[in-house]
Amino acid sequence: MTQLRLGFIGIGLMGDPMTRRLLDAGFAVTVWNRTQGKADALRDAGARVADSIGELVEGVDVVMLCLANTAVVEEVVFGEGGVAAHGHASQRLVDLSSSDPAATQDYAKRLDDRCGIRWIDAPVSGGVAGAKAGSLAIMCGGSEEDVEAVRSLLAPLSAQVTHMGPVGAGQVTKVCNQMIVGCQAAVIAEMVALAESSGVDANRLSQALAGGFADSRPFQILTPRMAASNFDNPAWHLRTLLKDLDMAVAQSQRAGSATPMSGLAAQLMRIHASHGHAEHDPATLVEAYRHKS
Repeated sequence: MTQLRLGFIGIGLMGDPMTRRLLDAGFAVTVWNRTQGKADALRDAGARVADSIGELVEGVDVVMLCLANTAVVEEVVFGEGGVAAHGHASQRLVDLSSSDPAATQDYAKRLDDRCGIRWIDAPVSGGVAGAKAGSLAIMCGGSEEDVEAVRSLLAPLSAQVTHMGPVGAGQVTKVCNQMIVGCQAAVIAEMVALAESSGVDANRLSQALAGGFADSRPFQILTPRMAASNFDNPAWHLRTLLKDLDMAVAQSQRAGSATPMSGLAAQLMRIHASHGHAEHDPATLVEAYRHKS
């Protein structure tokens, strides 16, 4: 079987390590990024750098996206000179971004109508560490045929790939994931501040609660950073978590399903973001609860 030729658009915190893993697995990968310097950094790893989206699309079998939000996905796919203007029916598009489920369904139909490319939404969970280790959880929406066709290229990136249903189902699943992560981040901030205010050494919390019912990956990542006020070099940003919680609330309105905890977590993060923390680590949420001297 001929090896799939891949195009990767979006060389950011997640896109860079994912592209490197695909290259290490032997795939031919062409990359494009709006900030070209980030794409150029992959030349030494073996990637071909395209000068335009059109050049990338015309030379690959599968277009992979890892972009900041739904609006950027729409711009890259349907904007002037975007994927839709150059694609053809033998190709597939795999969107690794966390995008709005309803918009994803709309984009898939529009892209198919425009040029015949079939859409697989494949958002990921596991953060930068998971992208580097190839241990991401990937949740897919699309036809069974299309998801099976891209499993081989998702394998170097993931510990598990789960087909959740038709187009959009992967994004709904990611929204569910982020509801848990976002609500955990909000309550972990409260918990660390409470421990500190009560005279407990918050640096010991991650050890003390390890293995118990309160333990989780977000707990083990966020608690030590909050306790130590270690907010440098964030692996993710508050604005990203807020964006995902807002999508959860929007999806709940469409589905007629209540999300009061996620809505509250989103509002708490919106307040914190409005105080200049949108680009900061979600661990900075603890600062909202600490007593000011």
